[in-house]
Amino acid sequence: MASIFSRIIAGEIPSYKIYEDEKTYAFLDINPESKGHTLVVPKAEVDKIYELSDEDYHALWASVKKVAAHMEEVSGRRTLMKVIGTDVPHAHVHLMPMDETWEYGRTLSLTEDEFKEIQSKLQMN
Repeated sequence: MASIFSRIIAGEIPSYKIYEDEKTYAFLDINPESKGHTLVVPKAEVDKIYELSDEDYHALWASVKKVAAHMEEVSGRRTLMKVIGTDVPHAHVHLMPMDETWEYGRTLSLTEDEFKEIQSKLQMN
Protein backbone atom coordinates (compact mmCIF):
# COMPACT_ATOMS: atom_id res chain seq x y z
CA MET A 1 0.00 0.00 0.00
CA ALA A 2 1.29 3.45 -0.92
CA SER A 3 2.45 5.74 1.86
CA ILE A 4 0.52 8.93 2.58
CA PHE A 5 3.35 10.87 0.92
CA SER A 6 3.15 8.76 -2.25
CA ARG A 7 -0.59 9.43 -2.31
CA ILE A 8 0.07 13.18 -1.92
CA ILE A 9 2.64 13.11 -4.76
CA ALA A 10 0.13 11.22 -6.95
CA GLY A 11 -2.51 13.88 -6.27
CA GLU A 12 -4.82 11.46 -4.43
CA ILE A 13 -4.58 13.58 -1.28
CA PRO A 14 -4.49 17.38 -1.58
CA SER A 15 -1.44 19.30 -0.40
CA TYR A 16 -0.05 22.81 -0.31
CA LYS A 17 2.74 22.24 -2.82
CA ILE A 18 5.82 24.44 -2.55
CA TYR A 19 8.16 22.79 -5.06
CA GLU A 20 8.31 19.81 -7.40
CA ASP A 21 10.84 18.39 -9.81
CA GLU A 22 11.37 15.02 -11.46
CA LYS A 23 12.66 13.34 -8.29
CA THR A 24 11.23 15.30 -5.33
CA TYR A 25 8.12 16.98 -3.97
CA ALA A 26 7.92 19.65 -1.24
CA PHE A 27 4.73 20.67 0.55
CA LEU A 28 3.55 22.35 3.74
CA ASP A 29 3.28 20.12 6.80
CA ILE A 30 -0.37 20.04 7.95
CA ASN A 31 0.82 19.88 11.60
CA PRO A 32 3.41 22.65 11.42
CA GLU A 33 5.87 23.55 14.14
CA SER A 34 6.27 26.99 12.54
CA LYS A 35 4.61 28.95 9.77
CA GLY A 36 6.12 27.61 6.57
CA HIS A 37 7.07 24.17 7.96
CA THR A 38 7.73 22.22 4.77
CA LEU A 39 8.39 18.56 4.06
CA VAL A 40 10.73 17.62 1.22
CA VAL A 41 10.24 14.04 0.07
CA PRO A 42 11.72 11.88 -2.66
CA LYS A 43 9.21 10.56 -5.17
CA ALA A 44 10.81 7.14 -4.73
CA GLU A 45 9.02 5.51 -1.81
CA VAL A 46 11.59 4.18 0.65
CA ASP A 47 11.37 4.11 4.42
CA LYS A 48 14.77 5.58 5.25
CA ILE A 49 16.87 8.24 3.55
CA TYR A 50 19.90 5.96 3.47
CA GLU A 51 17.89 3.39 1.50
CA LEU A 52 17.56 5.78 -1.47
CA SER A 53 19.59 5.14 -4.60
CA ASP A 54 22.59 7.46 -4.86
CA GLU A 55 20.81 9.43 -7.59
CA ASP A 56 17.63 9.91 -5.53
CA TYR A 57 19.64 10.67 -2.37
CA HIS A 58 21.53 13.48 -4.10
CA ALA A 59 18.34 14.78 -5.74
CA LEU A 60 16.63 14.94 -2.32
CA TRP A 61 19.46 16.95 -0.75
CA ALA A 62 19.70 19.25 -3.79
CA SER A 63 15.99 20.02 -3.38
CA VAL A 64 16.36 20.50 0.38
CA LYS A 65 19.15 23.01 -0.29
CA LYS A 66 17.11 24.84 -2.94
CA VAL A 67 13.90 24.99 -0.88
CA ALA A 68 15.69 25.98 2.36
CA ALA A 69 17.57 28.79 0.63
CA HIS A 70 14.32 30.04 -0.89
CA MET A 71 12.58 29.87 2.50
CA GLU A 72 15.34 31.95 4.10
CA GLU A 73 15.18 34.48 1.28
CA VAL A 74 11.40 34.83 1.65
CA SER A 75 11.24 34.77 5.46
CA GLY A 76 14.49 36.51 6.32
CA ARG A 77 14.94 33.86 9.01
CA ARG A 78 17.22 30.90 9.54
CA THR A 79 15.74 27.54 8.50
CA LEU A 80 15.87 24.57 10.85
CA MET A 81 16.27 21.14 9.25
CA LYS A 82 15.20 17.87 10.88
CA VAL A 83 15.39 14.27 9.74
CA ILE A 84 13.41 12.12 12.12
CA GLY A 85 12.48 9.05 10.09
CA THR A 86 9.91 7.48 12.39
CA ASP A 87 6.59 9.24 11.85
CA VAL A 88 5.88 8.20 8.22
CA PRO A 89 7.52 5.21 6.47
CA HIS A 90 8.63 7.38 3.53
CA ALA A 91 11.95 9.24 3.66
CA HIS A 92 11.55 12.99 4.21
CA VAL A 93 13.21 16.12 5.54
CA HIS A 94 11.49 18.80 7.64
CA LEU A 95 12.35 22.46 6.95
CA MET A 96 11.09 25.09 9.40
CA PRO A 97 11.60 28.84 9.42
CA MET A 98 12.89 29.84 12.85
CA ASP A 99 10.47 32.66 13.53
CA GLU A 100 8.57 33.82 16.59
CA THR A 101 6.01 31.01 16.11
CA TRP A 102 8.54 28.19 16.56
CA GLU A 103 8.78 26.37 19.84
CA TYR A 104 10.31 22.90 20.07
CA GLY A 105 7.64 20.19 20.05
CA ARG A 106 4.69 22.56 19.68
CA THR A 107 2.43 22.46 16.65
CA LEU A 108 0.36 25.31 15.28
CA SER A 109 -3.29 25.24 14.27
CA LEU A 110 -3.63 27.09 10.98
CA THR A 111 -6.70 27.79 8.90
CA GLU A 112 -6.95 26.87 5.25
CA ASP A 113 -6.58 30.56 4.38
CA GLU A 114 -3.37 30.76 6.43
CA PHE A 115 -1.97 27.67 4.67
CA LYS A 116 -2.84 29.18 1.27
CA GLU A 117 -1.20 32.49 2.20
CA ILE A 118 2.00 30.75 3.30
CA GLN A 119 1.94 28.58 0.17
CA SER A 120 1.63 31.64 -2.07
CA LYS A 121 4.67 33.23 -0.40
CA LEU A 122 6.85 30.11 -0.57
CA GLN A 123 5.73 28.45 -3.81
CA MET A 124 8.64 28.08 -6.23
CA ASN A 125 7.11 26.70 -9.43
